[in-house]
Amino acid sequence: MGILLVNALMMAGPYGLGSIDDPNASALDRTVEGIIQTFMVGKFYLMFSFVFGYSFTLQLASAERDGTSPVPRLLRRSLGLLALGVLHAVLLYVGDILMTYAVLGLILIAARSCSPRTALRAARIVYGCVSALLLLIGLASLLMSDAEAAELDAELAEDFAVLIADYRGDASSVVQTNIGQLPDQLLATLLMSGFVLAAFLTGLYCGKRRLLTDTGIHQARMRRICLLGGAVGLPGSLFMALAVSGPISPRWAILGQMVGTVTAPALTAAYVCGMLLLMRTARGARIAALFAPAGRMALTNYLSQSLVMALAFTAYGLALYGRLSPAVVILGALVLYAGQLTLSARLMARHQYGPVEWLLRAITLARLPHDRDPSAATR
Repeated sequence: MGILLVNALMMAGPYGLGSIDDPNASALDRTVEGIIQTFMVGKFYLMFSFVFGYSFTLQLASAERDGTSPVPRLLRRSLGLLALGVLHAVLLYVGDILMTYAVLGLILIAARSCSPRTALRAARIVYGCVSALLLLIGLASLLMSDAEAAELDAELAEDFAVLIADYRGDASSVVQTNIGQLPDQLLATLLMSGFVLAAFLTGLYCGKRRLLTDTGIHQARMRRICLLGGAVGLPGSLFMALAVSGPISPRWAILGQMVGTVTAPALTAAYVCGMLLLMRTARGARIAALFAPAGRMALTNYLSQSLVMALAFTAYGLALYGRLSPAVVILGALVLYAGQLTLSARLMARHQYGPVEWLLRAITLARLPHDRDPSAATR
């Protein structure tokens, strides 16, 4: 849901969550963008990355149980993710994350035999180096004057008219526009890939230590992480929101984004531990049961979200790109996710895998998986 709310604003128009102010944005729109910037941007892709790293250890255990080498399986899985990612980026949404997972997943394969301590130490080193680089970039941006920052924004805004026309044109112009944006997107992904890798390695550490097997013995530690993560991550995210979507001078936007990116892992850790603690309560267990079916087919839901939004915002369908306010876009995204929760519950009551999960599993195993009855699998 968090990823959907961020991606919806990015796909809905050229000003979505960017460092350039929309001159037609209302106070409500800026408030909505500020809320998404503060609590969503940069946090949920890290959560997914952590889970990806953790689930890597489950893939290793599954191969061991089957008496097969894990490497061929994992390489096929990465190849499958790469193919899905390329199609996703070219046809639907250029901000795809699957290609990054496919490539960086090769590092996990290479590090599969490392000790938990080594994985955690590597995560800290990667995070520290990338954070230092981004903060230096952010501080260097302050060398610009307000006038220079405003001029740069004006130059970028001039390209938005072309972008809007292309996404409202026809299907071929949508594909060409996505392809044209790939180099810039790949550069941005390269800068952010260090955080994805750090989250992978942290997940690998937790998976090797089996820290999610029984969260009850870690409750005190998780409460500390919630408090510390919120104390570090929330101010950084708030500064990012004020610099990007708020009243702070435009020349602070880049530094705000860098600070928000560097502190996002702290808030992500607080979210993870907070949800784990919540799920240990009776009310939390009911909430988890509501969301669990959508989580079991997260890849299908992720790609179908992009499909629905591409049909809404581009020339594939309604061509509403740049025509809807952020408040309307977020409301529509919440309605979409509610629909996905309902559909996921119905599908998972009848099948063990979602459609894309089934396809990726077939690629991973190099055979057609059996879609057994979920209750039988549980028994």
